[in-house]
Amino acid sequence: MTNRSPFRYFKTSPEVIRLAVMMYIRFPLSLRNVEDLLHERGIDISHETVRFWWNRFGPLFAAEIRKKRVSQMRAYSNWQWHLDEVFVRINGETHYLWRAVDHEGEVLESYVTKRRDRKAALKFLRKTMKRHGNPHSLVTDKLRSYGAAMKIIGSADKQETGRWLNNRAENSHQPFRRRERAMLRFRRTRTLQKFASVHASVHNHFNRERHLYSRANFKLNRTAALAEWRQFGTA
Repeated sequence: MTNRSPFRYFKTSPEVIRLAVMMYIRFPLSLRNVEDLLHERGIDISHETVRFWWNRFGPLFAAEIRKKRVSQMRAYSNWQWHLDEVFVRINGETHYLWRAVDHEGEVLESYVTKRRDRKAALKFLRKTMKRHGNPHSLVTDKLRSYGAAMKIIGSADKQETGRWLNNRAENSHQPFRRRERAMLRFRRTRTLQKFASVHASVHNHFNRERHLYSRANFKLNRTAALAEWRQFGTA
């Protein structure tokens, strides 16, 4: 039995939908910015259409990216993870976005909680390890919740803390912060969790680490990533 196309009830072409979703998630653009940029290309849609498309197809595309990348990463040794949490304001209340990054800068998991105690850290670690396996070492800041949670799961001997050791996790927040400002922040925890997960997957897909390659290789990798994006959602 063949899979039914997710675009089957839409009059707009899948190419336009993929382009709008990519522009909104990947770049720090508002819904109306995407509407104006598509208008310059002769595509007349409303910003509410862009909102509907990203809510409908963003998680779908992110799941395809995640499924492929997780299967590839499980074939290699996860020798080091970097864990960190960042403050996010939702309707005046402080929430915490936990993030796990591997030694190459790949965002493994994003998780939103109201607290940053042992219970929240434990749930975040278990969720990440269930999907990606167990690493050889875990680099964290000096938040005590990490140590308490790692004692429960038996990974206390893998924890590493130190000044500047966790810069990779700290830097991984920057693309999300830029995107958060363009969206004028979030109003619901559910929306934050959804966008953080989708944004992390899309960022991983297009993050070609241009500083590690020559210009020619970077262009090839970028073209390959864009060609793969254009195949998402196909039956």
